[in-house]
Amino acid sequence: MSKSAKIKNTTSPQYPTLFRRLAAWFYDALIVVAILMLAGGIAMAGIALLVHFNILDLAHYEDVSAYLTHHPQANLLYSSYLGAVIIGFYTYFWTHGGQTLGMRAWKLKVQNKDGRPISITQALIRASTAALGLGNLLAYNTKRRALQDVMAECEIIVTKDIR
Repeated sequence: MSKSAKIKNTTSPQYPTLFRRLAAWFYDALIVVAILMLAGGIAMAGIALLVHFNILDLAHYEDVSAYLTHHPQANLLYSSYLGAVIIGFYTYFWTHGGQTLGMRAWKLKVQNKDGRPISITQALIRASTAALGLGNLLAYNTKRRALQDVMAECEIIVTKDIR
């Protein structure tokens, strides 16, 4: 074994710039919009099936979309459903490999300080404190750690190319 192979990498992790974080956020936003369109279509199809089998009556509403957006209980349920889809997307990717597709494209990874993947609890804290991505603006002042990273006690690092 060569001398260089025996030496462990003791360099500190490289933290991403604000631009890199926002670029990954933008990529992920495009993916989330597509997923929300699919989830919305599934919800509308489900409501349309309930109407078709006379389980639900839309007498006071023009169509399924009007029902989902104007009926108080349906709107709350629909909004909660879409919120759960968004949180589920991020939670899954952050806890399974530490990278969303946008993070992978910009070579970013979320992890614990010791390099382990974050837990579901950390992912939920991170998602709830991200302020729709605005928490990244704090990354300029606190050693490149965003608000959601501080609150969830994790970090985002720049990954290296493996060639």
